[in-house]
Amino acid sequence: MLKAAYMPRFPTLTVVGTFFFLGSLGCVGLKLQPVDASVRKPSNVAVYFTVDTTSGQPVANLQPSDFVIYEDAKPVSALESKQTILQEQIAAIHYTLLLVDMSGSVVGSGELPALMNAASSFADRVGPYQKVALFTFDGSPHINPVVPFGGNVRAGVAALGRYHPRDPSTNLNGGVVEAVKVLSREMESASQPLRFATLVVFTDGTDRAHRVSEQELKNTLDTAAFDTFAIGVGAEADRHELSAIGRSGTFASQNREDIARGFDEVASRIEAASKRFYLLSYCSPSRAGEHDLEIEAISGGRRGRLGHHFNASGFGPTCDPNQKPAFDVRHPRIRNLEPAPDRERVSRAVPAPAPSRPPPTAKAAQTIHGSPGWQR
Repeated sequence: MLKAAYMPRFPTLTVVGTFFFLGSLGCVGLKLQPVDASVRKPSNVAVYFTVDTTSGQPVANLQPSDFVIYEDAKPVSALESKQTILQEQIAAIHYTLLLVDMSGSVVGSGELPALMNAASSFADRVGPYQKVALFTFDGSPHINPVVPFGGNVRAGVAALGRYHPRDPSTNLNGGVVEAVKVLSREMESASQPLRFATLVVFTDGTDRAHRVSEQELKNTLDTAAFDTFAIGVGAEADRHELSAIGRSGTFASQNREDIARGFDEVASRIEAASKRFYLLSYCSPSRAGEHDLEIEAISGGRRGRLGHHFNASGFGPTCDPNQKPAFDVRHPRIRNLEPAPDRERVSRAVPAPAPSRPPPTAKAAQTIHGSPGWQR
């Protein structure tokens, strides 16, 4: 079981599976959340984890010198361990599927140029960190592939200007269900052992085709091993319906001028989350026995640690820290440290009353938690 840990000044250790908690009465600024660890001969140890501030802000661009490695509470020499940060692409892959509503109400709204610009900007921000694919839907039974994962999304978005819906209705539920299946298949076919994915759905209204029931939609999303975001902009944008889709976050506005804003909000969340991952590898000086590893991150005067228990039996020399780690195949889901966007999940985890929300207007985005349009 993977557990997050705050770094204490004087840690107390409680073994939980392979990772252990580092607990104290206070915290000192950083939270390291483990994803997976690899221990293999001759003496390679690699840990994949995220780094955030304790207030939930991702910490990016850390260097190997920003980490201190301890074994059994004693620092390991950086020269001896040859610690390095590996390119995460050798062990992990991140996908984003952007599903865009191209029903008759969107194509005929006059806002298609704004939608195209927003989608292009989204791809430019997310593309450097994730393999982005573009699909569209209208009232037809099936979604339409425009750009495959890792393809040229900007070029694909340009083609949307010539798009004519095959069915002007809105098969929102069906589009989401099929997109979940497409994204799941892509994850299963990846060669990397650690696979992450995000589904982002844009629509200007509600499901009108009724090809897929709300229950089937819910059942499908319940099985999705990834995050889902929803952007709804238009007079028919239904916050309740969007929240059922955007379980990781929902932007809802009845003002069509907020299209770019909605895409920018979601892109910002995905971009920030992508920068918080680190794959730290080193050569252990241990040659036998059980050991407690601690990794300490230091950034801007803030510190944080995580721990991992490992067995060094059979360890020896000739270790190369650049050796590819041996992670198990899995679909890890790393949650943001800030309150989860999905109100239902928050209420289950922390039984507190939801803050009051002012009613939406036709001219402005909904204001939720002080951020217009963005539901957390």
